[in-house]
Amino acid sequence: MSSSHPIVLTSSHDAPITAFDAASGDFISNFSGSRTPCHGLALVGNTFIAASHISPETASGSIHLYNWWSSTAMHNFLVPEPVASLAASPNGLYLFAAGLSGCIYALSVPSGDILRSYSAHNKPVSCLKISEDGSLLISGGDDGTIAFVPIFQIVEASPDESSSSLMMQRFVAHDDSVTAIVSCLVQCNSSIISCSMDCTVKFWRLLDRANLRTVTFPCEVMRVALDQMKTEFFAAGSDGFIYKGSVNVGSKKLVNQGREFVRLPQKHEGGIVSLVTMNEQNNLVSASEDGMVYIWEIETGQVIMGLGNDMGCISDMVVANGMEQGFKVGKRANNSCDGYGGLHRAKLSRSLKDTLDLEDVLRVATKDRRRAIDMLESAISMYERLLELILKEAKRGPGSNSKKEKHGM
Repeated sequence: MSSSHPIVLTSSHDAPITAFDAASGDFISNFSGSRTPCHGLALVGNTFIAASHISPETASGSIHLYNWWSSTAMHNFLVPEPVASLAASPNGLYLFAAGLSGCIYALSVPSGDILRSYSAHNKPVSCLKISEDGSLLISGGDDGTIAFVPIFQIVEASPDESSSSLMMQRFVAHDDSVTAIVSCLVQCNSSIISCSMDCTVKFWRLLDRANLRTVTFPCEVMRVALDQMKTEFFAAGSDGFIYKGSVNVGSKKLVNQGREFVRLPQKHEGGIVSLVTMNEQNNLVSASEDGMVYIWEIETGQVIMGLGNDMGCISDMVVANGMEQGFKVGKRANNSCDGYGGLHRAKLSRSLKDTLDLEDVLRVATKDRRRAIDMLESAISMYERLLELILKEAKRGPGSNSKKEKHGM
């Protein structure tokens, strides 16, 4: 098995997280213990899998963190309220979780410490997305609004700092819940594409929140994805169909047909809950509430592989690249009786300890930096006072000294 094969991970409200080899369709592994809501699955760097968990007994919320080598969660992050949507920073050091109250929580990985929380929406946060350049956390809400905040502000601020200090921008985008957001750079401009339960896909220029275009569909749009060249977009409908349209207004092919989009021929038997691209965006992967995952060839618009049908109701899906070797090593570590497994677990534990130690070093460095700034400000203040004294002496001039000498004579 090549280590470059993508892995499809699906979550469920009532079943384990399941991993499949996207090249062969073979089952790889289960990750147990999570009851995951919509948008509740995320990849955290190349090291961890994060899953929102809603307790069936208490309805309380937490976040389970898995590594690739164990079927059970290695950490359980406690959060103040049930959370659904998750997103991780590109470096894998921070995890963002969306609360039912409209708050967003920033957590440190792998410690699970809540670094900060802030109110982003007036209703539950329905989706989270990191901008393509990794600088912004973009969120959509059930209130139809979209908000975005610089990530550095979220993770570097002190926990007691108020939300009003954030450079958060928020605007009304849809008439109903925002179901997904895609970030892209088009002609050197930061843009986002949003879809909604109001049956629309909208294109926005992020700089001034200008609505560049609106496409209306015959059903609620649950997800949206882009092809490799960012010239075509794909919209996943609640009716089980995938629709393809042109990113650029005025596509000759669609204009000649009198339509802004076309519908791919095959469909799911349930609403589509996730839609992503893989294999350098030559393939689409769609997952549905009916428990099926389809892999599509973008060029032909045809399904080339189906996964599942016994996974139950899928709540979310993500695609990871190049992780099969990790699964192989993990399997040997779990089954080995020659001491290799213990050695591997020791290395993993050391790696986690090093990460935690590094976080402590960074915290100390942050405190030292603040202390250095305070000392510098104090020094500047002292030099300013000295400069004032020197200026006063200079204004008196040499004449004042000669007068004193005369009086002394």
